[in-house]
Amino acid sequence: MARFLFAVWPFPSHFFPMVAIAHALRERGHEVAFYSGAGARPAIEAEGFACSSFESVDERHVDDIMFSRDHYASWKLPLRLKHLLRDWLLGTVPGQVEDLNRVMAEWRPDAILSETSMWAPMLVLHETRRVPIAVFSTVAACLLPGPDAPPAGPGLPRPRSWSTRLAARVTRSAMNAFAFDFRRAIDDVRRLYGLGPLTMPFTEFTGRMPLYLVPTTPEFDYERRDLPPSVHYIGPCLWNAGAREAPPAWLDELARDRPWVHVTEGTMHMQDPILLRAAAKGLAGRPVQVIMTTGSRRDPASLALGPVSGNVRIERWVPHRFLLPRTDVVVTTGGAGTVMTALEAGVPLVVVPTEWDKPENAQRVVESGAGVRISPRRLSPARLRAAVERVLQEPSFRGNAERLAAAFARYRGPARAAELLERLGSAPSIRHIVSTNRPHVKERVS
Repeated sequence: MARFLFAVWPFPSHFFPMVAIAHALRERGHEVAFYSGAGARPAIEAEGFACSSFESVDERHVDDIMFSRDHYASWKLPLRLKHLLRDWLLGTVPGQVEDLNRVMAEWRPDAILSETSMWAPMLVLHETRRVPIAVFSTVAACLLPGPDAPPAGPGLPRPRSWSTRLAARVTRSAMNAFAFDFRRAIDDVRRLYGLGPLTMPFTEFTGRMPLYLVPTTPEFDYERRDLPPSVHYIGPCLWNAGAREAPPAWLDELARDRPWVHVTEGTMHMQDPILLRAAAKGLAGRPVQVIMTTGSRRDPASLALGPVSGNVRIERWVPHRFLLPRTDVVVTTGGAGTVMTALEAGVPLVVVPTEWDKPENAQRVVESGAGVRISPRRLSPARLRAAVERVLQEPSFRGNAERLAAAFARYRGPARAAELLERLGSAPSIRHIVSTNRPHVKERVS
């Protein structure tokens, strides 16, 4: 039996997949504990896992960075956005180090699984503590740079023509120049712990960890073959908080003689409900059944969605395992959890990507043929209605979503992650793990 410590931010889209992996490890006889914020602790402990809360990291300050209106406005102001990201990703590292050193002294894990946004394990502990570090991507893609993918962030097309390759190179150069002072700040933090400067961007450096888990498949991630042997695609790692709940009775009362359209802005969306408003107006009175969810943090009555048509049902949240088997198209802002859950169920999408990784998720949906994308700047009720009707009418979208669902099932998600982590936690040295990885990143599944 091995002990695994999971380091993750207390946002549902971040810790939900890691709870799924924790269950798979426990089924294999291992012990798992979490380091996260107090906001995640009740859900994690309800699943039977110990959770050490932040002590030296200011969780309320991180919430302000992530969910304030100022943050969302910053996506249009690159300098302001860089300041916010540095405050979150790098400014919290000393507190993370202090907390994690305390937790490791008390609990003594055999390995740490850290999400990509929790920097202290990779940036500091990888070299200051004798414990192997594994990386878990909290987005539905591998963030490591390489010629087979565009630079992460803007949602650029896959670089397979001269024009898209040029756009990727120009964007990557501009982003590296823009982040130069960020890299100097990273080296300043490492110096606090007696560590030398990085010789590469931090994102690239994470590929030097002995294990890097990507919760999707190559079919969804541009069929990349430019990644180090530490990287393994494992398929989606999905976990629903309401697993013990009964299905809502009203689901059986809705009409089944028309297509069902699920509209969601995700679990954590706190801003202006542009997608919900466009859907409420654009799909009103159409021959579809709309099930719209606002997220647990927002009261539907407070969103001013206008007159609600008889074919529109609005709820805070509906468990996807009950809803998606009956759903014909999902309309979403493109969070990784929603996109992966829909595709795992073989349901095509209409994506209106807003911030964070959502443009990247939307572009991969388009590239895979499993849905369409609408720019938030061009969103209107008419465009949304036309997009939904196109996805419903063209069978190729459903066919491609079902093709991805079949690929996801072959990779086995949490079970595959547990196998790889088990090898990491039981190996006598990190070098052994690196040497036993396959020479190609793409997992061969028999």
